[in-house]
Amino acid sequence: MSRIGRLPVVLPPKVEVEINGSHVRVTGPKGTMEHTFPASMKIELENGVIHVSRPSDESMQRSLHGTTRTLIDNMVVGVSTGFQRVLEVNGVGYRAEMNGNNLVLNVGYSHPVVIEPPEGIAFEVDLKTRQIKVLGYNKQQVGQVTANLRKVRPPEPYQGKGIKYLEERIRRKAGKSGKA
Repeated sequence: MSRIGRLPVVLPPKVEVEINGSHVRVTGPKGTMEHTFPASMKIELENGVIHVSRPSDESMQRSLHGTTRTLIDNMVVGVSTGFQRVLEVNGVGYRAEMNGNNLVLNVGYSHPVVIEPPEGIAFEVDLKTRQIKVLGYNKQQVGQVTANLRKVRPPEPYQGKGIKYLEERIRRKAGKSGKA
């Protein structure tokens, strides 16, 4: 039995779940998410707890079991508390600022880079710590938007300039050595 798949998903208050066969719709204070899972997975709701079970021990069924349970858990956590990723802007003259809902990045190009948030995503910028927070209720979308922001100016190993994840460590390289 899958160690992750057999764990129950406990529903927090103010979160409602509708299960129609393999289609799951989760509604909470942050928004609404829905997903259609493989028909072979059995999803049950009883007393505010969701259980996922599989029909057999085939390899494909085992892999879908844990994935289905994790996706449902991410939906529940997303609509109740939401997800966030934090980026850090490093470099002399590099900065991020908000212009309405849009994020404006000045990261060494001849022009500022303006990024509009997709639906369900919000940006927050802390000017003192030079951090950008990407907030949203869809974990996959938050991760993808964060990766796209990092791609604007990835960190470089010589001076450490660029946009990096807060928890990321940049391996630094030694530059050219002078003549002795």
